[in-house]
Amino acid sequence: MAGEREAMDYDVVIVGAGPSGLSAAIRLKQIDPDLSVVVLEKGSEVGAHILSGAVLDTSGLDALLPDWKALGAPVTVPVTRDDFCILGEAGRIRIPNLVMPPLMDTHGCYVVSMANVCRWLAEQAEGLGVEIFPGMSCSELVFGDDDRIAGVVAGEFGLNPDRSPGPNYEPGMEVRGKYVLLAEGVRGSLSKQVIARFGLAQGHEPQKFGLGMKEIWEIDPARHRPGHITHTMGWPLGGNAGGGGFIYHIDNNQVFVGFVVHLDYANPWLYPYMEFQRFKHHPMLAELLKGGRRVAYGARAISEGGWQALPDLAFPGGALLGCSAGMVNVPRIKGNHNAMLSGIAAAEAAAAAIAAGRAGDTLVEYDAAVREGPVGRDLKPVRNVKPLWSKLGLIAGMGLGGFDMWANTLLRFSPFGTLKHGKNDAQKTGKAADYPKIDYPKPDGVLSFDRLTNVAFSGTNHDENQPAHLVLTDPDIPIRVNLPLYGEPAQRYCPAGVYEVVGEGADAQFRINFQNCVHCKTCDIKDPSQNITWTTPQGGDGPNYPNM
Repeated sequence: MAGEREAMDYDVVIVGAGPSGLSAAIRLKQIDPDLSVVVLEKGSEVGAHILSGAVLDTSGLDALLPDWKALGAPVTVPVTRDDFCILGEAGRIRIPNLVMPPLMDTHGCYVVSMANVCRWLAEQAEGLGVEIFPGMSCSELVFGDDDRIAGVVAGEFGLNPDRSPGPNYEPGMEVRGKYVLLAEGVRGSLSKQVIARFGLAQGHEPQKFGLGMKEIWEIDPARHRPGHITHTMGWPLGGNAGGGGFIYHIDNNQVFVGFVVHLDYANPWLYPYMEFQRFKHHPMLAELLKGGRRVAYGARAISEGGWQALPDLAFPGGALLGCSAGMVNVPRIKGNHNAMLSGIAAAEAAAAAIAAGRAGDTLVEYDAAVREGPVGRDLKPVRNVKPLWSKLGLIAGMGLGGFDMWANTLLRFSPFGTLKHGKNDAQKTGKAADYPKIDYPKPDGVLSFDRLTNVAFSGTNHDENQPAHLVLTDPDIPIRVNLPLYGEPAQRYCPAGVYEVVGEGADAQFRINFQNCVHCKTCDIKDPSQNITWTTPQGGDGPNYPNM
């Protein structure tokens, strides 16, 4: 089939219209308007697959488009108050802001919909001459001479479920570039292949992840406080897992209510989605949401490995941008600014290389710019917070993590050096027999909802006649291995109800309802046997987030 494909050539090919990819596209055109730049986006439109908290540190936007306010960026709700609370089942303790290291300060940040910010960035990019093609999944890498990445295959449609060409088959196109920038977000399918093929993770700690789930609520105007943000820890997770909640008041009487569960939890009976639903029954949330209505839902994995888990960022023919590499500042719960800054750095390296007559080589200048520039300066001082929390739990981990951040702030030195993460999140999963089952209350349909009801609020849709994009390496492992050893945790860790075990004993079967998939990638990360690979479905499929 590959031989039937036409090819298009560009100076730079960018995979993914998120903050890093769009920032790279804009910066390339700012440097040299004559460069040909294309952005390929798998969502049905730019922003359709963007899900983030989000409280935006504008440092990346300031560097890219300093006049963003005059240009009408949808960044209009400044943070007015920042509360940090430890929850008990019925109460809370607020941690004074004065004890927080200065790097945790949210002064000057904004509550935003990153989906809408990306839509606006796409408009700026197109105004500069960037070509943006939504609905174009990039399903394969194209290799050139000397094993370098020379492009991607985009826009393959019409495969039958068995992967044979259907009657309306379109083979897609080879989109080739002097450099290919992968800006797919967390656990991108092409990025995962590139990291493995070129050994980019060797010498670095394994990447760590969290699962972020989010709902948008319209609430009683009397309870609405634009710019008020709250972060929580403690209940309902307790000692079962790291993580916590967030409540961000944006405009239009809406609040973003979300919950993050770190995926290095051991108890396979943990049910992250139900922890999120239980969170909303805390008196603080229940009072805020009283009389309100949920208008949207979504979920996405979050990179949490930080400084020590950054892989090599450049490879022959291209580079990893933003969360394709993992640039979230975990204690700040912010990564969009680093994604944008990485896009700027990648664009500058690629433009300089092309101007010098280079193509297809390794942009080592980009890797150095990230590690030695503002992204590295943001990630390095907080590098020990995640491993301390994972090893010591909430109270001790938070205390020592705070001490370490203060030491880095005041002394530019960490008494702990650089701590290791150790095992990846799949390896951290314990055996079902060693942990108690967790009893979760049934959703009440007012504050809490079952998964399938909530998935309907994500706008998710997949053509049922295409191959399943969730691929099992060994179809027997879910029932033969994962069910007896781990209680088949895919039934619980998936926030969209994609996986289920039907029948019992010899009649048990593992069912994949790929139509429900919201592209969070949790299965690719947390499956204890590492038996599930997330691949791209055909372009335009998946969630259709309005303003996540």
